[in-house]
Amino acid sequence: MGNQKRKHRCPGEPYEISDSVCKGRQGVNYPKCNVCLEKVEAQHDTEQSKSETTVSTGIFKSYDIRGKYPSELDDLTARKIGTSIALFFKENNPRSKNIVVGRDMRTSSRSLANALIEGICSTGTNVINIGVVPTEMTYFAVGYYAYDGGVMVTASHNPAEYNGFKICREQAMPVSFETGIERIAKLTKQYHPPRIDQLGKVILNDVFKDYKKHVMKFANNLRPLRIVVDAGNGMAGKIIPFVCEGLPIEIIPLYFELDGSFPNHEANPLKPENVEDLQNKVKETKAHLGVAFDGDADRCIFADEMGRIIGCDIITALVAQKFLKQEPGAAIVYDLRSSKVVPEEIKAAGGIPCRERVGHAYMKAALREKNAPFGGELSGHYYFRDNYYSDSGIIIFFLILELLSLRRAPFSSILAPLKRYCSSGETNFKVKEKDAKLEEIVKKFPNAKIDYLDGITVEYNDWWFNVRKSNTEPLLRLNVEGKTPEIMEKGKKTLTSIIEGR
Repeated sequence: MGNQKRKHRCPGEPYEISDSVCKGRQGVNYPKCNVCLEKVEAQHDTEQSKSETTVSTGIFKSYDIRGKYPSELDDLTARKIGTSIALFFKENNPRSKNIVVGRDMRTSSRSLANALIEGICSTGTNVINIGVVPTEMTYFAVGYYAYDGGVMVTASHNPAEYNGFKICREQAMPVSFETGIERIAKLTKQYHPPRIDQLGKVILNDVFKDYKKHVMKFANNLRPLRIVVDAGNGMAGKIIPFVCEGLPIEIIPLYFELDGSFPNHEANPLKPENVEDLQNKVKETKAHLGVAFDGDADRCIFADEMGRIIGCDIITALVAQKFLKQEPGAAIVYDLRSSKVVPEEIKAAGGIPCRERVGHAYMKAALREKNAPFGGELSGHYYFRDNYYSDSGIIIFFLILELLSLRRAPFSSILAPLKRYCSSGETNFKVKEKDAKLEEIVKKFPNAKIDYLDGITVEYNDWWFNVRKSNTEPLLRLNVEGKTPEIMEKGKKTLTSIIEGR
């Protein structure tokens, strides 16, 4: 018990703060410190205080800030990051004054959110606190209410010990390493308590009703359907009952209890072992459809009425048809790992296929550049122009429900014409010298069509593959597709031998 960190409450405030946040407040002469009877005395020149001022460089990723709590990302670091995010926004827009903060259900999210809010307010910037929400509601709040930016406290599909921050600017534009996280990292490492006359305010805003009205615009004419939903103890367990209330949809819930320890399975539906319960429940209940969400509910995986998992690129090809009926000749964005069926279906529907690098920052930028109404990634992220160019697991969920309602056919029969190729799925390989290995692979296929948009993509008439580097780990990621299962397996075996050096 002696090593356990104490929790306190500032006078008149309803939430607890840690020792680190308490000391941080004293460092900026927080007004309530003068009347507090239980404040923590600041320590000077001790090993503990030195360690508390150290910021782990590794938490600043390509698309977000993320690390293990509290060893890599603790409350004091979160407070510094909050200050740095607010200063970054002010550097880009001196009139920046309102930042949205949302958080998921992870056990550390409340504490980190409170510390983050402290840091933002220390710069004189107001915080619009929207509470416990899925990630897409943070993006929605920034776009819909025209705020200056937003931060979502979440580690998405990562295991329970992780947490972090997803950041967006005005109009829900994503902040990646190149467009701001690198600068935020520098400001955090050079942290100095801001000197201001007035702290920012914390304003509570319940955005659920406006959000429901917004997402319901994307789908109409729903008929009675039986749907199994696996929330994985994540945010879908809160949002699905709310948005489906009053609709002719029977939801069969799996793991709707919010629990950041993820007691049933990881909230990562891309791993086959995490969707087994969904598949079994679909078959058991004779449901029309199954869907599994990740922890912050911004991506999802579908299963047909027989419990078979559907590739996310197949969903992209299917939903693209709806948008192209509404907007003939429009561009549709897809990531380069997707099946050949995606560009083929886009062209057949009169659209322009736009192949893009992997990653939400690239996808969102491409949607804006091409004015594309829709885009999809193999990872289960689906993007919508009329959703502030952001991804939404809830909108794609409703679009599939609408499609089933209109076609009045089993999901498997609707999808059958799109399953004309055989894909391997993504395979990861641990490789130390990633660039050297990519060069070796290129030399093995001298007569192929090769491009370098993201890693290397090698094409032949009857099969193709992509190998690309992980942004965060010593991994190469392989995707192979062939016209037949035999062709695909042969290609995958060849590439596996090359990558593993056999």
